[in-house]
Amino acid sequence: MNIRVLKQFLALAETLHFGRASDECHISISALSRNIRHLEDELGVALFNRDNRTVVLTQEGQKFLKYARDTSRQWHLIRHELTDNLDQLSGEISLYGSVTASYSFLYELLRRFRVAYPGVEIKLRTGDPEHAIAHILDGKEDITIAAKPTNLPRNVAFKPIAISPLLFIAPLEQQVPNVPTRAPTTVQEWATIPMILSESGVSRTRVDEWFRQQDIAPQIYAQVTGNEAIVSMVSLGFGIGVVPKIVLDNSPLVDRIKVLDVQPELEPYDIGLFTLKKSLKNPMVDAFWSLMEEEA
Repeated sequence: MNIRVLKQFLALAETLHFGRASDECHISISALSRNIRHLEDELGVALFNRDNRTVVLTQEGQKFLKYARDTSRQWHLIRHELTDNLDQLSGEISLYGSVTASYSFLYELLRRFRVAYPGVEIKLRTGDPEHAIAHILDGKEDITIAAKPTNLPRNVAFKPIAISPLLFIAPLEQQVPNVPTRAPTTVQEWATIPMILSESGVSRTRVDEWFRQQDIAPQIYAQVTGNEAIVSMVSLGFGIGVVPKIVLDNSPLVDRIKVLDVQPELEPYDIGLFTLKKSLKNPMVDAFWSLMEEEA
């Protein structure tokens, strides 16, 4: 067993696809399959269940996944300590955020990080920001970007980047009778309007609390994953939604949306970076964290 094979295992465990994992590791599918088989033979257990269509981690594979992540992280730490040369920082760092975060916040940070530390390989993955902290806790990523929840796990560090208001939005033009283009003024009006909300996360928690405070029982038309999907559905006239302003500002559909003047306003988003506190000992994570301090 060596670090190269561990990285190949991690790539396959995260993608669950031999083709994508082999591309990420720059080896052939047959070589990847052979190395995984050798690893399983060495451990004496099957790490994956696979057939012609699917690849799934076994229970033993799930346990080994934690070991492989911890070992890979420790490998990068000790390699840096042995070389002891911060001017030539090398290794890899993984980041996770929404598509909006990638081109609104991370673009400039990643550009500056690449200039300052050209020897560090950056792995950027995009997805639902509501999973950002879970990705940190599970060890899937080194750093994630998302909105700060009310209760942050004690072992997670947070560095604020920006504040974004949460907005009620409606279609620019009324397309169906019960989806207005103005803010409702009574509890009865609110109760008849179809709402398009996030399935979970910070925005859903805050809008649910807002409705409770106003003694409104909302009519929920759809619960979706991802703020971009909310903007799309609202622009098509399906209902009224709630999204962070940063999402609306970066949406190609902004010209089809109207922001409603709803009072009282929702509590805004506090957007920033997350990492495990212990990960700040990782020189690459610390370097990215320090870059944020310079930006501030």
